[in-house]
Amino acid sequence: MRYLFFCLLGLLLADMRQCSSPPGANGQSAAASEANTIAAAKPPEPIGPYIQALLDTTAAGSTPAADARLQLLAGPAVRRFYAEAQPAWTLPADSLAPPARTALQLLAHADDFGLLRTDYHWPRLQALRDSLARRSTARQQARLEVYLTDALLHLMRDLHRGKLHPYTLSAREIAAKKPLPVEVLLRQGVQAQQVRETVEACQPRNREYRQLQRALQAWLRRPVASNPDSAAVHQSRFRQVAINLERWRWGTFPDSEYVLINLPAYELYLVKQDSLQRRHHVIVGKPITPSPTLSSRITHFTLAPDWHVPNSIATKELLPMLRRNPAAFVNNNYSIYNRQGTPVNPYQVNWYRVSAQNFPYTIRQSSGCDNALGNIVFRFPSPYSVYLHDTPMRGAFALPVRALSHGCIRLAQPMQLAAYLLRRDGKQLRLPSESECARQTQPKDIWLRRPLPIHIRYLTCAAEQGQLRFYPDIYRRDASIRKAFFGQSSSLYSFERRTTKKPRPWPGLCLNKHTLPMYLPRALPKNG
Repeated sequence: MRYLFFCLLGLLLADMRQCSSPPGANGQSAAASEANTIAAAKPPEPIGPYIQALLDTTAAGSTPAADARLQLLAGPAVRRFYAEAQPAWTLPADSLAPPARTALQLLAHADDFGLLRTDYHWPRLQALRDSLARRSTARQQARLEVYLTDALLHLMRDLHRGKLHPYTLSAREIAAKKPLPVEVLLRQGVQAQQVRETVEACQPRNREYRQLQRALQAWLRRPVASNPDSAAVHQSRFRQVAINLERWRWGTFPDSEYVLINLPAYELYLVKQDSLQRRHHVIVGKPITPSPTLSSRITHFTLAPDWHVPNSIATKELLPMLRRNPAAFVNNNYSIYNRQGTPVNPYQVNWYRVSAQNFPYTIRQSSGCDNALGNIVFRFPSPYSVYLHDTPMRGAFALPVRALSHGCIRLAQPMQLAAYLLRRDGKQLRLPSESECARQTQPKDIWLRRPLPIHIRYLTCAAEQGQLRFYPDIYRRDASIRKAFFGQSSSLYSFERRTTKKPRPWPGLCLNKHTLPMYLPRALPKNG
């Protein structure tokens, strides 16, 4: 009985406490509890209106002014991307969608492409990301949306056209006859969860660019010594790779089989289906008569060629020979003609009365062992009157520095290249031997049914078997590009730029039916 009494008493006291407590759990009133429930059920504030407000150009008066106010790098493309004001990178609950995390990681490693993340809103994006992690609002999400999209669209365009050529159509765009629709591609990449693949697909597709970019990426993952000298060398090498990746963005090509000549490497490469078929040493133009960069097609080659001497070489080198010893001129198989094409006897002219400014003659060197073009010359359309040819001075191919010519490119083992061209063309033609070429008095042209693309480039860095290879800047062209690319305010021991000012277009690209020069040489070379 006593046990039953105490149980009933406990239940009574508990019921009294419940009746005397304020309504609501944990000391909250029923009204407060209801308000919290309503707040929890309230839908998140939409981001779209904030994106529209950010991109609105009404207050600024014009699109350029609005972009300048926001410091947008690709404002028009950003507005097309958000034409329907649909967020791409943020979620109401988690703040950042998975594609945003991929995009931020891609921008954080912009140096993998030879670019600087500070050129793509990186400090601002870091601050917005950290702010959203602490407290997310629709306004902050809208700002991250706009700046992340702007950074990626700008990166895609830089990868496609080059950082210094933002307004020059790429070779792919020219072939397609329209600009690359980066905003459409990025929206599709977000929807397919393939942001990285979409951005990387904007890069040049040629073998040499891909090899160099991958070698740079691997090189950047290696540890660097902590001393300042090592850091300075590392930065210098990074910049050298970066400007050569930039050169490829200006001068890429779609061919699967081609001849590539890299002037600073003094080498010719014959490539087919991403495979190196042959490589040859070459001799290129001297710094005062540099070989040009161009793209063309080898249409034919000439056996036992004669050489029509350019006026510059005739007046600078052969006129002094004629004054000193006309016999040496004749013994080297040179002939001279007046303006009417009539042969002139060199012994009957007072050459001291002839000057470079008054030189009414043309000079031709006939076929033979001492002909400057050697036994064979490969011909391709070019505005520069340069050739790829043999030479009688073959010992020079063993020299480590081979910038020795007047602008033409001399080729070691040229008959092997000719044999490849004939096999490729399906021609059953026997090439003459050295002695047969020497006895052949008339030039013979061999035309190709299938012209072979030839690309002459100036690259002070390349990749072989995954390793970076650095070459001397023989024409001193790196400095001007490096200055335009990195500016003067870049830190000595950091890849980061201290300014986000938009670079001006680099004025070097020339596109025509013959050539895609990376930039024009200071003086257009002639033959030789």
